[in-house]
Amino acid sequence: MKKLGLLPRIILAIGLGIGIGFISPEWLIKTFATFNGLFGNFLGFAIPLIIIGFIAPGIGTMGRGAGKLLGTTAGLAYGSTILAGFLAFLAATNLYPSLLKNQSLTAFENPEEALLSGYFQVEMPPIMGVMTALLLAFVLGLGMAAIKNNSLLHVMNDFRSIVEKLIEKVIIPLLPIHIFGIFANMTYGGQVGAIMSVFAKVFVMIIALHIIYLLIQYSVAGTVSKQNPLRLLKEMTPAYFTALGTQSSASTIPVTLMHAKKIGARSKIADFSIPLLATIHLSGSTITLVSCAIAVMMLQGQVITFAAILPFILMLGVTMIAAPGVPGGAVMAALGLLETMLGFDSMMLSLMIALYLAQDSFGTACNVTGDGALTVIADKMSGKHDSLGQTVEKAS
Repeated sequence: MKKLGLLPRIILAIGLGIGIGFISPEWLIKTFATFNGLFGNFLGFAIPLIIIGFIAPGIGTMGRGAGKLLGTTAGLAYGSTILAGFLAFLAATNLYPSLLKNQSLTAFENPEEALLSGYFQVEMPPIMGVMTALLLAFVLGLGMAAIKNNSLLHVMNDFRSIVEKLIEKVIIPLLPIHIFGIFANMTYGGQVGAIMSVFAKVFVMIIALHIIYLLIQYSVAGTVSKQNPLRLLKEMTPAYFTALGTQSSASTIPVTLMHAKKIGARSKIADFSIPLLATIHLSGSTITLVSCAIAVMMLQGQVITFAAILPFILMLGVTMIAAPGVPGGAVMAALGLLETMLGFDSMMLSLMIALYLAQDSFGTACNVTGDGALTVIADKMSGKHDSLGQTVEKAS
């Protein structure tokens, strides 16, 4: 199993879960439900740690960058991420009513009553609430950016490394088992038909949105650089397919960097912007998260309003700053927002994780391919002043 990538393991877990759910006795389903309860509680305990570990050092490090170029690049990344969220909202709210018509988990008076509970539970209360963790992360991050002493920043960077190890070595390896249990339980309860139909339709729509958004990004980049957008996009395709295989923006940086220079970005700009964008530009992941979140909410019979989704999108662009290079990092960073801002319960979070991870590599590929377009735009916006080059050299 370790030799398989995360995507094959998720697909295998879903398939086995459905198969086992049709034929398993109740005691086996309850055994996996027990594991799911323990894992879900541990995930709830880890969410505040993930928020602090990602956001605080991410903001603290960004605040010490290369002034003008940092502001330009970060502004473009945040704007691109937010626009991607709006695109996903518009597509989902207009297409889902017909795509997901008559598909709901509310056929039961209480959907969670259709799922078997485990034999026992172990309470794992988090050390603080999600909103408290968010506020603390912002205070620490902005404080570290403001003071000259690096001691706390070094501590927070080490803490982020610990959280990344927790995700990479514990949470991600156990996720396929968790998803297997969820789908076995839903199959046993008679809910899996609606879920699988939603999976297929949402997956196709998300991939289409990724392609549309890349065309938009490269149309803007082609306009400002006076080049053919399709030629620029074609030049960046090696980065797309590399990310598709690695599922990691960080691992794809060398390829992204090489091809960003080939489409006209100056070396000094690309050397600074590409590594930065690999951690803060998550347009593809945002499209996926917003699309999947709205799908799960519609399955639960919730009313989707722009007023409810807008704050979620705005916070999403900040919360995923410096999401780790491990597969699934973006959805892990977003769990707290899903819980507090959109009211997701444990079952909804589990569905969200499964939906997201099933196409995580495509979201990552969209992220890194878009980095090339934003680098070209940042290059043209920054101009060719010598002072900029000196600033970049100091930051490097």
